[in-house]
Amino acid sequence: MGFPRHRSARPGRSAGRPPAPPLTIRAGTVRDTRTIYAMLKGLAGYERLLGRFRSSVERVRRDGFGARRYFRTLICRLGPRPVGVAVYFFTYSTFEARPTLYVEDVFVWPRDRGRGAGGALLAELARIAVRKGCARMEWTVLDWNAPAIRFYERLGTIMRKEWVLARLTGAPLRRLAHTRSGAKRRNG
Repeated sequence: MGFPRHRSARPGRSAGRPPAPPLTIRAGTVRDTRTIYAMLKGLAGYERLLGRFRSSVERVRRDGFGARRYFRTLICRLGPRPVGVAVYFFTYSTFEARPTLYVEDVFVWPRDRGRGAGGALLAELARIAVRKGCARMEWTVLDWNAPAIRFYERLGTIMRKEWVLARLTGAPLRRLAHTRSGAKRRNG
């Protein structure tokens, strides 16, 4: 895959507490499938979208680690315990004529926030983007998630409010797919 087996970061210390174990980040493997699924389900709950969550352990395994990989993952651990995940893939910027690393999800268990896991995951994603020659790294954030927006802005992220997310799903997607146009489809 081209990136290090793991990276370590030291979470901050609190006075009077023993030092926290180090954070480590590594590429997700098929053995992490259940952990990745649990964290994605945790993210859906946090984003108040659990009713729309359609993932499964089998889909994570197939789409993240199967013959046709649609996404890649990073796992962040605090000592031996997984505390965060990042899901990403590559797109292409026709304007920049270079790839873009698109971050689909970053999630850290609520009890583990504030220990540097989210920042460590984003820093590792940035290293991957730079190593792969990406022009940029992009993601979306829900407009009500003020803590995440403040965090991203502290990193120097530009919030692109002039761009509106367009999404076609379900029946409208199928309807468009079955629309006959005047163009003839050619193979190749």
